[in-house]
Amino acid sequence: MRLSIRHTTHYRFAEPVAHGIQRLRLTPKETQGQKILEWKMQLEGAVTQLEYDDQNHNRVTLVTVQEGAREVVVTCTGCVETQDNAGVIGQHAGHLPLWAFLGQTPLTKPGPRIRALVADVERSEDGMVATLHNLSLAIREAVEYGAGLTGVGTTAEDAVAAGQGVCQDHAHVFIAAARMLEIPARYVSGYLMMNDRVEQEATHAWAEAWVQGLGWVGFDISNGISPDPRYVRLATGRDYRDAAPITGISFGAMTEDLSVNLAVEQQAMEQQAEGPQQQ
Repeated sequence: MRLSIRHTTHYRFAEPVAHGIQRLRLTPKETQGQKILEWKMQLEGAVTQLEYDDQNHNRVTLVTVQEGAREVVVTCTGCVETQDNAGVIGQHAGHLPLWAFLGQTPLTKPGPRIRALVADVERSEDGMVATLHNLSLAIREAVEYGAGLTGVGTTAEDAVAAGQGVCQDHAHVFIAAARMLEIPARYVSGYLMMNDRVEQEATHAWAEAWVQGLGWVGFDISNGISPDPRYVRLATGRDYRDAAPITGISFGAMTEDLSVNLAVEQQAMEQQAEGPQQQ
């Protein structure tokens, strides 16, 4: 499947910026089942300073905001070819060893609620993948999808306590629980094409777990499936902070308004089966 993507992030500042730095993880990875046919990033109000691969094998673009800028616009456009590998990414890549994805982070550190959730998960006789799907289901039942209650700093334990969250929270809870089961797990940021519309509300997030004999396997907890050809991986990490599409700081101005426009559609005119729901 060939997916055409256009992703624009528009910052407006209340006052001119004196100095600003942003770290952009907005270039999709070349991985098993995902080939980048074309990708271009355009900047307004900012200048590229450096490009590099980080410890998670993410392509990072470091940019500086132009002095006196009142707006910054980041526009990414491109075409990605995807295949259906039932969510299997395969071998580990990056500079971090596999055991690094067993350690909890401040965002994934489990408390009593996550420990109780893990204790109740049914261990399947069909193997680890089936058990992890059982875990995904338990998380969806414990944390209802709902926007507005959680933010980028919400921990996995807080999301379970609230009983509500978004795809980011679902991924963090899954990662926390998998690591409790001594399974390496990581966070994934990316795009999801919806079948009923081209314009998307936001980027998406899911998790991957390391399964012996398969390697990294994806789990979209919010939709209850493993990623299919509608998914495009942008970045991975131990949690959201490692894989956030855009992070940065600015001095001399406060962000007055932030808007995101995202369009994901299939290039070829093919009949689509009913797909997952927007998260």
